[in-house]
Amino acid sequence: MSTAESLTAEITQQTTLVNELRLQNADPTALDAARKKLGELKKTHGAIGKAEASSGAAGTGDAKKKGRLLLKTAKGTRDYGPAEMFCREHIERIVKDVFTSYGGSCLDTPVFERKDVLTDKYGEDSKLIFDLLDQGGEQLALRYDHTVPLARYLAMSGATVQGKIWQVGKVYRRDSPVMSKGRMREFMQADLDIVGLWDPMIPDAEIVSLLCTILTRLDVGEFTVKINNRKILDGIFETCGVPPEKIRTISSAVDKLDKLPWADVKKEMTDEKGLSSEVADKIGEYVKLKGGPSLLDQLKADEALMSNPSAKDGILEMELLFTLLGAYKVLDKISFDMSLARGLDYYTGIIYEATVAASAPPGFTPNGPASVPSETPPTPAPPPPKKKTKKPKVEDAEEEEEVDESQVGVGSIAAGGRYDNLVGSFTSAAAGEGKKGAQCPCIGVSIGLDRIFALVWPNWVEKGMRSKETMAYVIAVGDGLLEERIRLVQELREAGIKTDFLAKRKPKLPAQFAAAERDEVPFDILLGGDELKQGLVIVKEQKWEFVDGKKVKVQATDQGTKVKREELVDWIKQTPTYLGWSSGRLI
Repeated sequence: MSTAESLTAEITQQTTLVNELRLQNADPTALDAARKKLGELKKTHGAIGKAEASSGAAGTGDAKKKGRLLLKTAKGTRDYGPAEMFCREHIERIVKDVFTSYGGSCLDTPVFERKDVLTDKYGEDSKLIFDLLDQGGEQLALRYDHTVPLARYLAMSGATVQGKIWQVGKVYRRDSPVMSKGRMREFMQADLDIVGLWDPMIPDAEIVSLLCTILTRLDVGEFTVKINNRKILDGIFETCGVPPEKIRTISSAVDKLDKLPWADVKKEMTDEKGLSSEVADKIGEYVKLKGGPSLLDQLKADEALMSNPSAKDGILEMELLFTLLGAYKVLDKISFDMSLARGLDYYTGIIYEATVAASAPPGFTPNGPASVPSETPPTPAPPPPKKKTKKPKVEDAEEEEEVDESQVGVGSIAAGGRYDNLVGSFTSAAAGEGKKGAQCPCIGVSIGLDRIFALVWPNWVEKGMRSKETMAYVIAVGDGLLEERIRLVQELREAGIKTDFLAKRKPKLPAQFAAAERDEVPFDILLGGDELKQGLVIVKEQKWEFVDGKKVKVQATDQGTKVKREELVDWIKQTPTYLGWSSGRLI
C-alpha cells in the first residue's frame, strides 16, 4: 500500500474516533488531541498529493495525463431533482403570492457585490462572506443576504424610494453546512422590506403579520415568532454595566441561547470577550425572560431599566406593536423573548425570528438552560453541539471539522428586523468624510426557503404529492396518428391545459399508458381512427390512492367517456379533479 493510501485509511479511522469521542461527550483534552492528530494527518496527505502531482508533471516530458474527474457538487451545495423542484416552486409561489397580496413590488440585484459594500455590516459573521478573486480591478464578494444589496440600491436611488420591495434569490455564506437541515453555503432567501418613513410600528406589525400568513399557508406545522427590540437589549446591557465597545459582541453571544446552555454563553462572554462574571450574571437574569404583552408590565416596573432612555423607548415601541398585532389577530403566534439578539450589526429596533419544533438541536429546549444558575454546568445528556474552534486555513488541506448532523437543528426559518441607519451609512460614505447623507428607515424579513423545504418535503412525500403539472396525455390507438396527436396537444395547451404526448411516430399503446402513469397524469385522451371520423375522443380519468402506505393507481373498470372534440376543453375544466388542481391542491 502506498504512503498516500495508508494516510487515507488513517484519516478515515481518526475521523471515526473524533466522532465517537464527540458523541460520548468525552474529556475535552482527549477530543482536542484527536482533532489535532486528524488535522496533522490531513496536512500530510495534502502535501504528499501536491508533491506527487508536481513530480508527475515534471517527470517524463510526456503529455500530462488527466486524473479521474470527481463528480460531486461543491461543499455546502446540492442539486434538486424534478420532484424536489416541484415542491420548492410550490413553496416559492406561495411566498410570492403573499408578497404581492401585501402590496409588494419585485427587485433583483446582482449575486455578487463590490467587497467594500459588504464589509463592516455583519459583525462577527463577516468571516462567512465568500470573497472572489480580483476581477478587472474590482474586489468582489458573493452577496451574504438581500438586505445590504437592497440598502445599496436605495442609496444609489437617492434614498427617495418608499414602499414595499421583495426579492427572491440565492445568497452565499461560508458556513459549516448541515445539508439535511437545509443549512447550506448556497441557499434561497425570500425577503420583503418596507422602506421609507411611516408612522411608528405600523410597518413593523405589517411585516410580522406577513410572516405569520406565509408560514400558515406553507403548512410548516406549529411555529412561534420570537420578538425583541434592540433598544431594550442595548438598554439592558448598559444598565448591567457592559462597556459600549463590547455591546455588539456581547449581543452576538446572547444570540446563541437558542442552541447553547446559559453556562456556555456566559463562558464565551467572560473567557473569550472579557466581560466580568458579575455583569454576565445580571444579563442572565434579563435574557431568561419571555412571554407575551404581560412581560411589558414586568419591565416597566424595573426602575433601573426604565431610567435608561434606550430601554424605555424600546418598551414603549413594543407596547404599541402588541396593540397592532392584536388587530392583525396574530398574538397567539408571538413570544416576547428577551434572549433574542440577532447577531447582525445593522439592526436598530424591532427584531424577530420564526422557529418550529425542529429549529433547536435535538433534546435542547430553547431558552430553558438560561434560567439555570450561572455556576451550574450544562446537562451532560444529550450533549449540545460543541462550539467549533476555527483553525487557520492551510493550502491544499481540508481543515474544516465535519458536523454531526444528528446534533444540529434546522435553526430559525425566517428572521429580520428594523434597520434605520444602513441606507444612511451608504449615502454618507458616498458623500465623503464628515458629510451626512440622506436617511431611509427600513424594516424587513428574510425567509429561508431551503430550511422550509427541509420541513415541508417529508410531508410532501408522505402525502404522495405529484412531481409535475401535466393534466392531459394524448394517446394514439391503432396507427400512430402523429399529426392528429400534435394538433390536439396544441389545442389543449392553447386553452391553458398542460398536455404531453409520447414523442414517437408509431408508439405502442402500453408504452403510452405507462408514460402517462409515470407522470401521474389525471386525464388520458385516446385518439382512434373511428373516433376521429365522428369528431370524438375518449377520456379516461386516472386516480391514485394509498394502500399500506404506498401510492398506487386505482384500476379503472370503465372504458372511458366519449366527449365531442369541440367540448373537450370545457369538459376537462369542469371536472372536480381539474378544479381541485387549479385551486392549489397539488395531489
